[in-house]
Amino acid sequence: MSTSTATADVAGNTVEFDGTIYSIQPLAPDTFTVLVAGVPVGRIVYTFGAPNGVPEGGSVSEDTLYAVAEAWFAATAS
Repeated sequence: MSTSTATADVAGNTVEFDGTIYSIQPLAPDTFTVLVAGVPVGRIVYTFGAPNGVPEGGSVSEDTLYAVAEAWFAATAS
């Protein structure tokens, strides 16, 4: 069984996961909109010390957004 790893590009404001590029746009501190090809697919937030993904619609799963959130917040931790 192969497990995919999400890779964050902080300078480019993107995360790549399973061959898809997710664009990350800030909304507020620790809250970001996630887009695929310019279309919002959900939000990622860092609350209570943990990354979380919240899908909007059915095009992306919560598990996928969790992987995106985990990669993004790990890469941007100060």
